[in-house]
Amino acid sequence: MKKSLLLLFLSISIVGISQEENSTEDNQSTFKQFLDNLSGSVEVNSQWYTNDKKLGEFSDPNFPLEDEPFRANSYIKLDYNFLKNFTVGIQAESFEPLPLLNYYTGYKGTDLAMYYANFKNDKLDITAGHFYEQFGSGLLLRAFEERQLGLNNALRGGKINYRPTDYLDFTALYGQPRIGFETSESEIFGFDTNIDLANSLNIEGVSSFNFGFSYVGKNEDFIPQNANFDQTDFPNMINSYSARFDVDFGKFYTSAEYSIKGKDVTYTPASVGVPQIIEGEYFDGNALLVTLGYSKKGLGITGTLRRTENMGSFAERAFSVPGNNNFNMLNVNYVPALTKQQDYTLANIYLYQAQPFLYIQNFAGQAGEIGGQFDLFYKINKGTPLGGKYGTKVSANFSYWSLLDATFDQNNSTYDAEFLKFGSRLNRDFNVEVRKKMSKNWSGIFTYINTIIDKGVTLGGPLGVQGDIKSNILVGEATKKIGKGKSMRFELQHLWTKDDNKNWAGATLEYSASKSLSFYVNDSYNYGNDVKDDQVHFYNIGGSYTKGASRVALNYGRQRGGLICVGGVCRFVPENTGLTINLSTSF
Repeated sequence: MKKSLLLLFLSISIVGISQEENSTEDNQSTFKQFLDNLSGSVEVNSQWYTNDKKLGEFSDPNFPLEDEPFRANSYIKLDYNFLKNFTVGIQAESFEPLPLLNYYTGYKGTDLAMYYANFKNDKLDITAGHFYEQFGSGLLLRAFEERQLGLNNALRGGKINYRPTDYLDFTALYGQPRIGFETSESEIFGFDTNIDLANSLNIEGVSSFNFGFSYVGKNEDFIPQNANFDQTDFPNMINSYSARFDVDFGKFYTSAEYSIKGKDVTYTPASVGVPQIIEGEYFDGNALLVTLGYSKKGLGITGTLRRTENMGSFAERAFSVPGNNNFNMLNVNYVPALTKQQDYTLANIYLYQAQPFLYIQNFAGQAGEIGGQFDLFYKINKGTPLGGKYGTKVSANFSYWSLLDATFDQNNSTYDAEFLKFGSRLNRDFNVEVRKKMSKNWSGIFTYINTIIDKGVTLGGPLGVQGDIKSNILVGEATKKIGKGKSMRFELQHLWTKDDNKNWAGATLEYSASKSLSFYVNDSYNYGNDVKDDQVHFYNIGGSYTKGASRVALNYGRQRGGLICVGGVCRFVPENTGLTINLSTSF
């Protein structure tokens, strides 16, 4: 495959050279048209890991026999449009000599990772090859890419979207989920339809009224670990369904989605021996997602409730075994943590992860989660005592998550879960943010965060038996415009807790020399740690330069170990020190 890629790039180079040698007007016009129809992007994320007296020598448990301190994850994406309605594309990826720390071990080497061909007009959108897709909120299906987390579960197969009118569309698909440079042995079938009822039925008094229905089937030939397991009624094909609606009345809006996952096996956890399928027992799942909101100028209120029961969904059953999927690979659906996503370093130490899984024989048992969040946004008008000359923006968020209240019969491998009853608390988060422009050149942000999180969620291990971590965080941030695109940003943070590693302090200084060039230095210091040798400064210094669609960033420092989350989906990263270079461009 490397030779194929080399031939591809050589071919492009030869075409370029030949065009330069042949200076006829027609050929130049053809080559210009080719370039005009070609688009793409290049991204390189690399790091040189170094030994650290405080953190210890660099090591990678995923590649213990390969001591490679320099790693790079690289991506090249090319798309070409032709004949008005057609597009073809490829994505080549390189993880040389090894992937960045704690990425899936199947990301190794260089290869052609994805390819597709697409036809699209006003009514039809047809894709063959690799594609992404999401049905509704993703409770049944979401195929997506998130490079920062090392996730890409694109489907390889075919997809057809047909839109006969401006208020009705249908989507049908078939594919095998991607894992590393390979595809899963399982097959995914899908159908989705959406109808705009307000448009089709001329309903007055609503801005929009949409209804949707989805079907997702997963087929997997499977031989369980249990040697004497009776597969007579084994469900190779798992059929799942969902229905949803959303209505916008103008200032008020609401949406709801209910999903049913077909019956499948469940496992005993590794804590009670080698994980095994619970023989002869199959369990279905369900999920409910409801949102209510109110919005007008200067005020926004949104409340979300979600209940998930046995909604972990993986393309291969082996990846649902507790402790057997540390890289979050082959997820079929999307169940993110519905909490406020924070930008500040100390606010990202104790993070909540969604817990939609069913473990009958896991300590006291676990059937799923229930909870939600409430968001408030309010703008205090100019000229008022609190608004001042420029006005003041206030936002608040409250989230609460718990295990489903359920009873478990571990001897008979059965359970019974209450529908809307909260069990043991897993996470409670309250935060408030005030944004204020003080003068023409000065603006500031003040944030307060109060959290209670179960240790098993954020540190790993069984849920509801290790106790909680309670913390308070204060963040103050100020930005001063200097003029001619220059600015300075100052940030101070502090985290108080009597649990885990105790108190933290943090600070950031950022200087923007222009709209293109910026520098920063920051530090997070675990000064309250009871173990003096573990009182570590996690410092970073770096900068970035941007010109047009191109960006280069350079950073040196320490990475605090723990969870890194994007969009409510997380992966674990161990402590490390090194030099990081990020390059990206698009054309």
